[in-house]
Amino acid sequence: MMTHHESAVGHVTGTARYSDEIPETHGTLSAWPVQAPHAHARLLGIDISAAAKMPGVHAVLTATDIPGANQTGPIIPDEPLLPDAEISYFGQAIAWVLADSESQARQAAALVTAQYEPLPAVLTYDAAEAAQSYHLKPSVIERGDPVAALAAAAHSAKGRLDVGGQDHFYLETHSCRAEFDADGQLILHASTQHPTETQHIVAHVLNLPAHRVTCRCIRMGGGFGGKETQANGFAAICAIGAQKTGRPVRLKLHRSQDMQLTGKRHPFRADYDVGFDADGRIEAAIIDLVADAGWSVDLSPPVLMRAMVHVDNAYFLPNVRVQGRMAKTNLPSNTAFRGFGGPQGMIVAEEMIAAIAATLNLPADVVRERNFYRGANDAPRNQTHYGQAVIDNELPELWAALKDSADFSTRRAAIESFNAAHPHQKRGLAITPVKFGISFNKTIYNQAGALVQVYHDGSIQLNHGGTEMGQGLHSKMIVVASRVLGVNPERIRVMVTSTEKVPNTSATAASSGSDLNGHAVADACNTLLSRLRPVAAAALQVHPEHVEFAADGAQVRGEPERRLSFEKLIHLAYDARISLSAAGYYFTPEIHWDPIRLTGRPFYYYAFGAAVAEVEVCGHTGIHQLRRVDLLHDVGNSLHELIDRGQIEGGFVQGMGWLTSEELCTNAQGRLLTDAPSTYKIPSLGEVPTDFRVQLYARRQPATTATIFGSKGVGEPPFMLALSVREALRDAVSAFAPIERRRFVDLAAPATPEAIWRAVTRVRPDLAET
Repeated sequence: MMTHHESAVGHVTGTARYSDEIPETHGTLSAWPVQAPHAHARLLGIDISAAAKMPGVHAVLTATDIPGANQTGPIIPDEPLLPDAEISYFGQAIAWVLADSESQARQAAALVTAQYEPLPAVLTYDAAEAAQSYHLKPSVIERGDPVAALAAAAHSAKGRLDVGGQDHFYLETHSCRAEFDADGQLILHASTQHPTETQHIVAHVLNLPAHRVTCRCIRMGGGFGGKETQANGFAAICAIGAQKTGRPVRLKLHRSQDMQLTGKRHPFRADYDVGFDADGRIEAAIIDLVADAGWSVDLSPPVLMRAMVHVDNAYFLPNVRVQGRMAKTNLPSNTAFRGFGGPQGMIVAEEMIAAIAATLNLPADVVRERNFYRGANDAPRNQTHYGQAVIDNELPELWAALKDSADFSTRRAAIESFNAAHPHQKRGLAITPVKFGISFNKTIYNQAGALVQVYHDGSIQLNHGGTEMGQGLHSKMIVVASRVLGVNPERIRVMVTSTEKVPNTSATAASSGSDLNGHAVADACNTLLSRLRPVAAAALQVHPEHVEFAADGAQVRGEPERRLSFEKLIHLAYDARISLSAAGYYFTPEIHWDPIRLTGRPFYYYAFGAAVAEVEVCGHTGIHQLRRVDLLHDVGNSLHELIDRGQIEGGFVQGMGWLTSEELCTNAQGRLLTDAPSTYKIPSLGEVPTDFRVQLYARRQPATTATIFGSKGVGEPPFMLALSVREALRDAVSAFAPIERRRFVDLAAPATPEAIWRAVTRVRPDLAET
């Protein structure tokens, strides 16, 4: 069993290579963008003459240099690679300079001039509403009669929540290398989560067949969804440059460029109207979601849809109407981000729960429990609003276990005592659940391939369609292959992800990398075993059904002393002219989705979790301290416990950043002001909870879904555990008000110190004057 990440040594010693660290071919050119100074304008002309004459400059790429389609939209063709008529967001690249060095390219880019006719820019939700600036048509999911049920409810609450975006802030910014070999094959080394899509988009832009383009991803220094589609355009620029100049081309964005040129997590605006009974049980909800998509569609439709199917979080909504729209704004096109719209939907559910608890003066944890989905025998309270049963639901048991292990009731009483004694500091405590669907929203993406090759010496080369971005996917695939083949993990080497080894793959996203690729790897390994079993049986002189593969070889079941080493077995198979190479394939069964009625079973299973967060807030400054966090998360039967724990911890901290510190600020001209670590605050060591407790939940009943070795996806679900931090902050802020004046706390997201201070002064105005 592997006990560490397969690239751990490379990561800590700095020897692990990334796309821009592959040794350069002689004559490699560097690319630098020319960026537009308007959020919206007509592009009247570009003058590249002065830049083209600069020393070391080999080309200045504009839209006229694109040999194929000037189009990189992954869903609909609304995203020109280089603008030829219209500027759609501030900082958009209108040209790219290619020079012998990055410094020369940068200097030359400053000499490119362009003529613009400024146009009115849409930069806010209100402006989009006024101009009716939206992508596509609204989507609606409806169950029951929410209007009538809302009117009949004993109690109701309504509100609006604006949820901010989030920059991916991966350690490695976007980068790519492109080079044609002697036979005219284009080789891309790209930092991309979707090599197949990068291959296809580049082929489309160059007017080449896909088999003339090979895309490889050695590894990424983080992706988080930001390299799922948005790597394609940068790869295309390199490819066009390589074709035009006959030289290799590299592109590596500086941090500020990366933040200016790429989309973020979608900001959302949510309006809700919720009806409930005297016990806090939800009876009806009408929810309107507006995602800020930016200038083009990108992946906004599935992001919005995942938000719409996650507005319930873990709560049964008997009568509900959810409408979703995509605002078209003059901002960079927003894109996939860990959770893929799920966090933006689930925070609305928690906002409604908080409003219900405040209205009825009930503890929020009690209201949450009363609204949980129930077990399979309690229909319809186990049915989602989109028609899927909440299968294998152990959330109530997980919830109770966490409350017990976190000493929730005891700490609740201690916090009330602390708050009574401290007028200017208050503590808050909250527990929140997570129910997150695992699978791609779009059914066809739920497929994967693999190629496993065994060499004559018994060493094994493993290829699969997933990409490694630090999350440990390669390590898990080694675990899968070693368990299926019964060999030591040291025999196995995972190769660079490449479209020439495994074609037509899906993106490494949706927390499905291990599920999809793990089954594909197992399929390939099982094909090899089916070939090796008769060879081993003949050598061991037993019937093939009595052969098992374990302990780094083949042995007789029940008689482990009668065995062959793996090397001997492979030698025998080779001598018998048995193929030692096998392709594997997998598609997720049972899932389906009706894109017209917006119903079906989009998810193969759900991942569950819960978190308890305790905070302390300073009433004078709004600064908070995260004192303790208890996480209990369901990963099924873990393929690699250390990696799963790392994903849980990292996901939680990244979610905490989204909700507390990572604020994107844009000026009136549409320019991003927070485009560097000095102005954009990601969590640091000081924000990590001082007492951080993580447990993996042990299921009481086996799952009904056949995941790989009973494991569950763990990339995205822990992100939403951070909702507990925002609710704990809300609890602390409410404690500043006298008991008789306590009400719903309107808390911004992200809840920065300034936002917390404003919330405190709303419930206790006297603190604003001290």
